[in-house]
Amino acid sequence: MKFGLCADFRNPPQWRQPFPDLYQALLDQIVRAEALGFENCWLTEHHFTEDGYNPALLGAAAAIAARTQTIRIGSFILLLPFLHPVRAAEDITFVDIVSNGRFDLGIGQGYSFHEFNGFCVNRATRGQRYRENIDIMKRLFCDERVTYDGKFTQLNDVRLSPKPVQQPHPPIWVGARGPKAIARAARDGYNLIATFGKDPAPLYVETLKECGRDPADFRIGQLRMIYIADSEDQAWEEVQDHLFHAIDFYTDIVTDAKDAEGDDGYKIVTRPDQIRESPLSDVVMVGTPATVADQMATFAEEFHCTDLVSYLQFPGLDVAKGTRSMELFAKHIMPAFAD
Repeated sequence: MKFGLCADFRNPPQWRQPFPDLYQALLDQIVRAEALGFENCWLTEHHFTEDGYNPALLGAAAAIAARTQTIRIGSFILLLPFLHPVRAAEDITFVDIVSNGRFDLGIGQGYSFHEFNGFCVNRATRGQRYRENIDIMKRLFCDERVTYDGKFTQLNDVRLSPKPVQQPHPPIWVGARGPKAIARAARDGYNLIATFGKDPAPLYVETLKECGRDPADFRIGQLRMIYIADSEDQAWEEVQDHLFHAIDFYTDIVTDAKDAEGDDGYKIVTRPDQIRESPLSDVVMVGTPATVADQMATFAEEFHCTDLVSYLQFPGLDVAKGTRSMELFAKHIMPAFAD
């Protein structure tokens, strides 16, 4: 298993600090993660939120690329229906060049009604927009010149210059939760990014085999929320308000979207004991190094995962505490489960 951390740069009003200070602290944390042996930094994207959830994923990727040397930088995920495919391909190429070929392109069609309403994009067209945009972007990466007459985008003799360092393009990952999207990712030959809910790996692997592909050639990323401290009480005392802030946001948009089986079963949780009775019981790992090691062992046994996406820095949490938890995770957990 490879280990990555997830960064969303959120700054909730109740714990707000100046954004320049927070961003510098989080960039320092990512540099520290690289030194600790994390292999990936995954960046998430949302729009119009009260807590400043990072809307500029590729800008953050470029900043991280300039501060690091070895850690790979991935989008978890880039919301294609809201982007012009040429500008997206140009910005992705810039990040890939600045990082010297360390960018992973995670893409998805989005699901938040708030975002589709804000951008005045018909949510019913998201699948069509997503597929058209990735088709255009791949042509831009691979072909010398592109003319395209699509439903949403028209191009005339367009050239992507320069091209990415990674040829023909950065590795492509797809964020998928529902069975149709999971199977499509396998048929298209993309790596898979999962968040929470039923393990998508069995369907993904089965579909890869049906398409004549070797599952060993593909990667599966799974997201888990993790916080470690010296005692159980300390861990929960430090993280619970920030954890529940993060959970509330996803509960809201997931229950609205109903994109996957069980989405309408999510409920607002406000106490640690409620997590154990919710669909998030497989997602949250909080406690001492020993407790989290046990939870990781269960996860590794029950879920197929090549790349763990570790959500270690919670919204509004003191970055020093998040970094300390990350250091404990790297010391006590990663060596036992690393490839």
